Amino acid sequence: MALNKYCVLMSVYGKERAEFFGKAVQSMLSQTVKPDQFVIVCDGPLTAELEREIYRFESNNEGLFDIVRLAENRGLAGALDAGLEQCRYEFVARMDSDDISLPERCELQLRSMERHGSDICSATVGEFENDPASVKVYKTLPVSHKEILAYARTRNPFNHPCVMFRRSVVMKAGGYEDYRYFEDYQLWVKLLSGGAKGHNIARPLLLMRTGGGMYARRGGKGYLGCARKMERFKLGRGFCSRAEYLKRMSAFAVFALSPVSVREKLYKNFLRKRR
Repeated sequence: MALNKYCVLMSVYGKERAEFFGKAVQSMLSQTVKPDQFVIVCDGPLTAELEREIYRFESNNEGLFDIVRLAENRGLAGALDAGLEQCRYEFVARMDSDDISLPERCELQLRSMERHGSDICSATVGEFENDPASVKVYKTLPVSHKEILAYARTRNPFNHPCVMFRRSVVMKAGGYEDYRYFEDYQLWVKLLSGGAKGHNIARPLLLMRTGGGMYARRGGKGYLGCARKMERFKLGRGFCSRAEYLKRMSAFAVFALSPVSVREKLYKNFLRKRR
């Protein structure tokens, strides 16, 4: 049986490394089921190196790429919304510009969504710092829709860099909103509370690049304020209880105000599954 056609949606901005960007794009072009459209959103001006990579891929894949250029950097939510407008297919595979998708990722997600009738599907993600062959920890998730609903009350139930979703469902919910650091989680809460069905694949399908920069960004008073905004959204939506809200904010306060080295240890030892 033929699988549904799908689009890849990726955002890139000027601080990205061209080498990582090229590997990320190539990993999606090397899927066992090839994409039918590849939308790249240039979130503000890019470097000459990034522009050369885009030109190279466009030249070698005639008609596949649609390049959306934003005059100014809008951030991830704004860039993805702009890209979604250009997606021509119902199934959309998200991809970050510095990660690596494994070859069977999109085929397995398409088959899973057809089998389970799901609107959102992600998978286990392996995290690495320098060498993709040296994955030390995995971010695992609940698999069934029932488990996902329960998990989503307190934690993000999908790995955003490895997610595939139905475009019509996301557009109907209003797309991504400005919830910095939590734009994906806020979208999933909107979708799940509106009746969307989720499913996760219990095997690694993407390798995610991490490092000290990631742990540094997820801290400080600014991050804590973004977390409070997200938790208040969940509370207002009736997606969590007052007790769950207070417990989450207490945990965020400890986490966000801890030194970077402590946050890294918390991530790796308590929020990830070690190899």
